[in-house]
Amino acid sequence: MAAEAPPTKEMPRLRDRYQREIVPALMKQFQYSNVWQVPRVVKVCVNMGVSEGKEDVKTLEAAMRELSLVVGQKPALTRAKKSIAAFGLREGMPIGCRVTIRGDRMYEFLDRLFNVALPRIRDFRGLPVRSVDGRGNYSLGLREQLIFPEINVDDVTRAQGMDVTIVTTAPTDEEAVALLRELGLPLQES
Repeated sequence: MAAEAPPTKEMPRLRDRYQREIVPALMKQFQYSNVWQVPRVVKVCVNMGVSEGKEDVKTLEAAMRELSLVVGQKPALTRAKKSIAAFGLREGMPIGCRVTIRGDRMYEFLDRLFNVALPRIRDFRGLPVRSVDGRGNYSLGLREQLIFPEINVDDVTRAQGMDVTIVTTAPTDEEAVALLRELGLPLQES
C-alpha cells in the first residue's frame, strides 16, 4: 500500500496576488533593483478596548470571543498599567484584549477586511490617506464588530469598536500608500 502525500495547504488569495502582481508593479513604479526592497505587510495588530470589562467580566469575555471569531486566533487580555482614580481604574484590572497576526492568517484577515467588512459600512466613501504614521504603518478604527460576517448579530449584546494597525516595511508614506492601494485597501483620493 502506497503512502498518501500530505494535503497541500492552499496559499491565501491576497498573498498569491501580492507575489504575482503587486511586487512587479511596485518594482516598476518605484524603480527597485531588488525584490527585497519592495514593501510588504509584516503584521496586523487588532485591539479592542472594553471599558465595561472592569465591572462586568462577561462583557470582556464576549469581546474576546468575538475578536477570536473575526481574527481566527485567541486574543490576549490587556490589563491597566497604572491606577487612574478619575476613571475608577486600578492597576491590573482587565480593560481590553488584543491580538497580533502574521503570515497566512494575516493575509486572510486583510482580504476579508478589505473586500467584505469595509464595504458593509454604511455611507462608506473610503479611508483617509492621512492615517499613515510617517513610518509606513496604517491605523484605522472600526466603530462596531458587526461589519464582519463571522459575527452573528443575534449573539451580540453590545456593539464594540476595534483598532486595526497594519505594519509594513515601507520606509515612506508614499510607498506604504501605494502598497495598501495595490492590496485593495479602499483609500480616498488625496
